[in-house]
Amino acid sequence: MADEVIGFVGIGRMGAPMAGRLIEAGHKLVVFDTVAATLEPLAKRGAVIAASAEDVASQADIVLISLPHPDVVRAVCLGDKGLAGGSRAKVVIDLSTTGPSIAKLVAGELAGRGIAWIDCPVSGGVTGAKAGTLAVIVSGPKDAVDRVEPILKVFGKLFNVGEKAGLAQSAKLANNLLAASALVVTSEAMAMAVKSGVDAKVMIDVINASSGRNSASQDKFPRAVLTRTFDFGFATGLSYKDVRLCIEEAEAMGIPMVAGSAVRQMLAVTKARFGYDADFTYVAKLLEEWAGVEIGGAKT
Repeated sequence: MADEVIGFVGIGRMGAPMAGRLIEAGHKLVVFDTVAATLEPLAKRGAVIAASAEDVASQADIVLISLPHPDVVRAVCLGDKGLAGGSRAKVVIDLSTTGPSIAKLVAGELAGRGIAWIDCPVSGGVTGAKAGTLAVIVSGPKDAVDRVEPILKVFGKLFNVGEKAGLAQSAKLANNLLAASALVVTSEAMAMAVKSGVDAKVMIDVINASSGRNSASQDKFPRAVLTRTFDFGFATGLSYKDVRLCIEEAEAMGIPMVAGSAVRQMLAVTKARFGYDADFTYVAKLLEEWAGVEIGGAKT
């Protein structure tokens, strides 16, 4: 294991700190991203820069990917100069949140080439990626998971949900739907309370000491809404993508998601109003505009 080379494709907001933690842990790393500038900090720390995803899979034994969308995962794994064309890698670990359908498809294609696929979406944001405190949700063949477990523990706490491709993705989508729902409904509740005259910080304290306590009231509002920074670290477009995928997968299984559909719509409106890259705490800003009130700021 110590002599194995690790590849990493997708050096974005999450990929960069995760790749950095692998270097800190003493692993040999080969990296690739279509944005060359993202690779320079890792190269200065000893990582080898590859020419393509295929090149990564020809230099590394195990390849991790952290990518934004299902289509990108498919292209990086199975497309021209993709991982499937590499000559060395025997395990691919997908850290992305892209849904069970693409996981099953890619897993099947790679299996035919003798490459094991491990679903491994993570939760905890950029802060957790930097600190190594992510929730690491894993599904895949037991022998492959056992082999890479020491690598994955560099990122945080592991939760093994089974061996079938797509199981970890289903778990992650369910979690992200809940996180987005908490943000949307907390924004509505806060707009109502503040407009009626309740101080925003006091209202958050009330919620967090009461039955309405949730991830948005405990973390996102104190850090990014009451402070007026709106910089929690997760794009509205990505949150919308996750919720949309969750609802589509649920509908394919015959599971109605009435409340989830409303959350998806709120994220779609927020994305249209503020842009794909706007932090998803801008949902609260949307409610402020509609309600004619400011949540937080000087009064807090």
